[in-house]
Amino acid sequence: MKVINKLMMSLALMLTTTAALAHPGHGADVQSSFLSGLLHPLMGLDHLLAMAAIGFWSIRQSAVMKRNAPLFVIGGMVLGATLAWGGLNLAGIEMGIAMTVLLAGILIATMTKLPTVVGGTLVVMFMVTHGYAHGTEMAAGTSLLIYMAGFIIATLAITMIGRRLGTLMLNADNRISRALGGVVAVIGGVLAAG
Repeated sequence: MKVINKLMMSLALMLTTTAALAHPGHGADVQSSFLSGLLHPLMGLDHLLAMAAIGFWSIRQSAVMKRNAPLFVIGGMVLGATLAWGGLNLAGIEMGIAMTVLLAGILIATMTKLPTVVGGTLVVMFMVTHGYAHGTEMAAGTSLLIYMAGFIIATLAITMIGRRLGTLMLNADNRISRALGGVVAVIGGVLAAG
C-alpha cells in the first residue's frame, strides 16, 4: 500500500508541475504533446470506464494479479500505441474498445476470478485496443514520447482510482459491486450497439 501511495503522490506532483524551458525548441509543442496525451484517456467515457473497471476488478484477484494489474494495463497501452505507430491496421477497434467496457463490467458483476496468466493476458488485450486508439489519434507534430508519457500517467491515475474504489468496496455488500459492474456492462453494450 505504501508503494501505491508513493506512486499516487508522484503522479499528483507530476500533474502539478510545469515544464522547465531552459533551452530553445521546447515550449508549446512539448506542453501540448504532454497535455494531449494526458487528456486523451479522460475525454472518452469508454476509456474512463474500461480503465477504472479493470482497476476495480483487479482488487478481487490473486495477489500476483492484484499487484501487477497496473503493469498489465500500461503494457497493453504501450503495445497498442506502438502497433498503431508502426502502421499496423487493426479493424474494428471502436467495437473492440466498447467490448472491453462490456466485458470488464461483466467481470465485476459476476465477481469472476481468473488465474493470473488468463487475467493478465485479458487485461493486456483489452488495453491494446485503447492504446491503439491513442496511437492513431495522436496529432501530427506531437512528440511521441511526451504524448506517451501523458497517456501513461492518465491511464495509471484512472486505474488507481478504480483500484481504490474496489478496495473500499471489499467490505461493502457484494450486491453494490455487482450492480456497478452491471451498469458498466450496460454502458458497454450501448457503446457497442452505437
